[in-house]
Amino acid sequence: MNTDEQLETSFEAHRDHLRGVAYRMLGSVDESNDALQQAWLRADQTDLSRVDNLAGWLTTVTARVCLDMLRGRHRRHEGPLPLNVAGVGGAVTEPVDEVLLAESVGLALLVVLDRLSPAQRVAFVLHDLFGVPFEEISVVLDRSASTIKKLASRARERVRGVTVVDSPERVEHHAVVDAFLAASRGGDLGTLLRLLAPDVVRRADHVAVPTGTAAEVRGALAVANETKVFAARARAAEVALVDGVPGIVVAPGGRLFAVLRVTVENGTITDVDVIAEPGRLGRLTIAVV
Repeated sequence: MNTDEQLETSFEAHRDHLRGVAYRMLGSVDESNDALQQAWLRADQTDLSRVDNLAGWLTTVTARVCLDMLRGRHRRHEGPLPLNVAGVGGAVTEPVDEVLLAESVGLALLVVLDRLSPAQRVAFVLHDLFGVPFEEISVVLDRSASTIKKLASRARERVRGVTVVDSPERVEHHAVVDAFLAASRGGDLGTLLRLLAPDVVRRADHVAVPTGTAAEVRGALAVANETKVFAARARAAEVALVDGVPGIVVAPGGRLFAVLRVTVENGTITDVDVIAEPGRLGRLTIAVV
């Protein structure tokens, strides 16, 4: 087997791992595939005879490519490549592989990762998600290992949010929100009515609802019936910490579309605030439960 064949065999053997690294850094299947293509081209143009750990070397090269892409995106103030997503009341139409991959990684995690700086994201993904030593990450970011530790630590704080001792009320709040999301996905009217207070109020930014939909809806039956209509959106949602309190992020393919801030009193939901205005979304602190 010649050198080119060895490289191709080795690259294919590590492709799933490299794709996983790239996707967590970039949050886009298309961009991840582009990153792997660039990594392959760099590998194909490099003398690998002195590379002892090819898997580690390929991971480093892929990370560097992703870092360049993240920095370019950051300079242009762009997010990941857009998805083909239908209007808020319609079905989610992003590619199946994007949906499955996003769900396997975690929608809330992808949302939070997208809010990190490029350096923080690379440090966190490589160290916390893939166990790459800080010394090796320092080669990717061209910074000291101690600096990488600080970057990963800051990223970890943003991903996990403020650590607090769970009170019974907080645990109950999370359980109610989780049950509400599950019932919304399944269009379970009976469960929704049990979870919603009789005088519950749903408020929404105008960009979060179809044209002609009221910005405010009152009453358990009205909110429950409306929630059934939005079942497709609920399937692209996940429970997350919103300003330190359990809420819901709606993130098709890991792209943040809206946040539901949910108020729970005495075991029932009294208010649902659907936030989708970019300015309001940007002021929210979101963390993984």
